[in-house]
Amino acid sequence: MPASKTAPASDNRFQSLSPAALSKSEKSSVVTLALKVLSQRFRPGRAFTSPEDIEGFLRLKLTGRRNEVFGIIYLDTRHRLIEIAELFQGTIDGAAVYPRVVVQQALEKNAAAVVIYHNHPSQVSEPSDADRGITQKLGRALALIDVRLLDHLVVTDGDMVSFAERGLI
Repeated sequence: MPASKTAPASDNRFQSLSPAALSKSEKSSVVTLALKVLSQRFRPGRAFTSPEDIEGFLRLKLTGRRNEVFGIIYLDTRHRLIEIAELFQGTIDGAAVYPRVVVQQALEKNAAAVVIYHNHPSQVSEPSDADRGITQKLGRALALIDVRLLDHLVVTDGDMVSFAERGLI
């Protein structure tokens, strides 16, 4: 037996990496890889139990977007993922959201519940009056077809606000 043992190899090959040490193309590759890993985690049939379950996914997906993007997460009766889709794209400070389209898509996907989300390119995660208004409007429209609006998430690069956690839904 040798007098000295080598330290066990780390099971995390990425532990020593830092963003500053990566080139632009390496950073792009890391983001692409992370999205692939997350897409495996967020595959149809996976159950969601809290906003934290999807925060990382949405923040990564929406980071760096220069315009607002409004999306929806379709869930079945047990809150398992059916599909995640971006429905509307807007400008730097807003996106037109059409309740009719949201309702049509929820019916087409046979969703029992949904979580809606959008980003704020301004990096201010506080929901606007318009955000509150569309949430109420969508909640009422979806209730007419027996689809529950579970949450509305406002996402920035560094934060996420959950309407449900704030008691706004």
